[in-house]
Amino acid sequence: QVQLVESGGGLVQAGDSLRLSCAASGRISIFAMGWFLQAPGKEREFVAVSSWTGGTIDYADSVKGRFTISRDNAKRTVYLQMNSLKPEDTAVYYCAAERLRLTRNPDEYDYWGQGTQVTVSS
Repeated sequence: QVQLVESGGGLVQAGDSLRLSCAASGRISIFAMGWFLQAPGKEREFVAVSSWTGGTIDYADSVKGRFTISRDNAKRTVYLQMNSLKPEDTAVYYCAAERLRLTRNPDEYDYWGQGTQVTVSS
């Protein structure tokens, strides 16, 4: 089993920055860690993903140039640095772990965190 615990959400103003963290525990090997968001009444959307080695990274077009995914392998922690936040970034953000592949599809992820709320006011 893998447990994922997110932190770092909060209420900020447009243009501000936040850094989300996702700490992974457990003995199962992880191939990729992803971040997703879910706004009220909408489906879960892909934000960013990184292979555990960091060799491959992918971003949704909506966050390219503003968000950066990184990881600290020693701490088994993945981060999402979010800059130039916009009101439309408001959502619950989830991290997820995939054992076999790097993918944008949330249905393919094996483990999920509990989510952390990010609210951006205009």
